[in-house]
Amino acid sequence: MLKLLRQSPLSARIGMGIVMLNILVALFAPLIAPYGETSVVGDVWESSSAKFYIGTDHLGRDLLTRMIYGGRNTIALAFITTAISFLLGSFLGFVSAVKGAWTDQLLSRAVDIIMAFPTLIFALMILSVLGSSIPTLIFTIAILDSTRVYRLSRAVAMDIEVMEFVEAARLRGEGLWWLIRHEILPNALPPLVAEFGLRFCFVFLFIASLSFLGLGLQPPLADWGGMVRENSGAITFGIFIPLIPAGAIAFLTVGVNLIVDWFLHLSSGLHE
Repeated sequence: MLKLLRQSPLSARIGMGIVMLNILVALFAPLIAPYGETSVVGDVWESSSAKFYIGTDHLGRDLLTRMIYGGRNTIALAFITTAISFLLGSFLGFVSAVKGAWTDQLLSRAVDIIMAFPTLIFALMILSVLGSSIPTLIFTIAILDSTRVYRLSRAVAMDIEVMEFVEAARLRGEGLWWLIRHEILPNALPPLVAEFGLRFCFVFLFIASLSFLGLGLQPPLADWGGMVRENSGAITFGIFIPLIPAGAIAFLTVGVNLIVDWFLHLSSGLHE
């Protein structure tokens, strides 16, 4: 692993630096943040000063504190959601590829029906009915995103499933779970790891979009997408506070994509 990191290109190292910075800030948010997440400590939209490094928001809360806690909340929610969607989507994709026949048809048609609806509209409909609690938000996005993971994992597993070593395992009498765990999964990991990074970016942006529309993380919890919406009125007065959380979203997305590009290059088997 250390050898691999030493051989990584500059772009991947920059991406890892961006991601690690965000992770460290998220982990140590209570120690880094100068104020409480919901504390009103100044006037509305104060400019940067020694007391408020990047100013205050629309309620007079310290913007730096809100940015730190917003990153913690958004990144944690996106990671948990992406992990659940991958567990569900990859498992069903592998089962579909290995079992085939009616199992493959049933799962594939169910996924096609879900994917026929625009993702944002489907999510808005579900969240409007069930509410925007954190568990509902996580499982709604995870189920919708798992359909994309299912399509990829099924396609990768179907290529692996016809290999000779899988046929040999079948002839030995190995069962479904053994084939998935020992034959399919190890050979499918490289593209799935790269896809995990891409899906994290999509989920991260999707959560920010829902928060901007008012159906993501609910106040008083800090969230970068919600912070853009809450402070959007500042633009009218020439105050560019909404650009700070928007820039943080773009910054992290670019960092993850730089790492994903490196993983895709490694998994492709191509060399410079």
